[in-house]
Amino acid sequence: MHDTLIRGALVYDGTGAAPQRADVALQDGRIAALGELGGLAAAREVDARGLALAPGFIDVHTHDDTNVIRQPQMLPKLSQGVTTVVVGNCGISASPVSLKGEPPDPMNLLGAAGDFRYPSFAAYTAAVDAARPAVNVAALVGHTALRNNHMDRLDRGASAAEIEGMRAQLREALAHGAIGLSTGLAYASAFQASTDEVKALAEELDAHGALYTTHLRSEFAEILEAMQEAFDIALHARVPVVVSHLKCAGAGNWGRAGEVLSLLDSAGRMQAVGCDCYPYSASSSTLDLKQVTADFDIDITWSTPCPDMAGRKLADIAADWGVSLLEAAKRLQPAGAVYHGMHEDDVRRVLSHRLTMIGSDGLPNDPLPHPRLWGAFPRVLGHYSRDLKLFPLQEAVHKMTGLSARRFGLAGRGEIRVGHHADLVLFNPVTVADRGTFVAPVQPAAGIEGVWVNGVLSYFQGQTTGDRAGRWLPRAGDLRRGFTP
Repeated sequence: MHDTLIRGALVYDGTGAAPQRADVALQDGRIAALGELGGLAAAREVDARGLALAPGFIDVHTHDDTNVIRQPQMLPKLSQGVTTVVVGNCGISASPVSLKGEPPDPMNLLGAAGDFRYPSFAAYTAAVDAARPAVNVAALVGHTALRNNHMDRLDRGASAAEIEGMRAQLREALAHGAIGLSTGLAYASAFQASTDEVKALAEELDAHGALYTTHLRSEFAEILEAMQEAFDIALHARVPVVVSHLKCAGAGNWGRAGEVLSLLDSAGRMQAVGCDCYPYSASSSTLDLKQVTADFDIDITWSTPCPDMAGRKLADIAADWGVSLLEAAKRLQPAGAVYHGMHEDDVRRVLSHRLTMIGSDGLPNDPLPHPRLWGAFPRVLGHYSRDLKLFPLQEAVHKMTGLSARRFGLAGRGEIRVGHHADLVLFNPVTVADRGTFVAPVQPAAGIEGVWVNGVLSYFQGQTTGDRAGRWLPRAGDLRRGFTP
């Protein structure tokens, strides 16, 4: 007697292969059998005729660091079929962190000062296990978090002694299963860090077979130089590199996806490289004065001094106040913003590239979040694959499952295969769609019929079951192997 039997699904196995009609049996949290299983019995049977079954989606770019503990039901992710989140991106992580006051920008995206309670990486992983979130959690260590721990101020480069202190903390985290190091060199809290500072930290990754991910120093006019810096750091450290949320930002950068992807391909012939992307032409972060422009709309999502301005366009606020865009932005700070600063053609080219994985980059603590928080993965399946036919559905699934699991060393996940962990999503390929908008972003996706995490049915027919079966996922093996053809 098996725990669960899913009958008659069109199975997309996560490898990119064409789908096959099959039954899938689950037992003790793993996939126990696959094929025509007419004679098998199970405690629970699910009729999946007319539906697609895929590995649970892996969100490789999240800022759910504190939310997996504070809000362990993780409904924004679970409701769109995500079963694993990678936290600690863009140089900001919840651990190891010892604050001296309020969290510096952009670490404040992860929560308030009281949410940073993990001075060691081991303390964080223990807290994740104790919270038992609804999704699995793997983690990077943030460069900005390390700088915060060892420097008196972040608007300068680190000294040799400070770098050694950061290396020691990174080394300890890697020994406890961290996936690697992330940087956010575009932010003021890390912009003054030299390439050599990052190279010195990245040297710690080699012995552990970990990887380097980066929010580039620039996604605007200097993007090619910033990409080359990332490749140089990884080559120096002899580790793979993943470029986070690859994009051509700013109106002056529109149309450059071809040369950006050409550089990615060129680097890929010499070293292990990859990238992730979210399926929208707008970004979201804290309100950055350097990005204030009249070239495209900027929506304010929150403001500490002016909370009533949330949901309004920066241009309208400036007009009401009778001041410039820059002056209005200064008055609103600290604040959050959505920047409609990408061209859709560039987004499509990056999304469809063979090296691209999918990451939501959602901000769960934002009072008016970008709709990617609730809808990134169904949008790839519905809007880009089914409706626009940008790539076949099996390729879309691969970008969100098998490819991601290999790159991030998530052993036994990302594919529907006997013996693998039973992280699964059942969806309707005809109706699956993101429903959130920039005005009303907090809306569960359509067409997600069932989600299993480690064999436990956690979301079914639009409702959470209340069962949380996620777990902490340490790095598994040498991640360089996940970048081999």
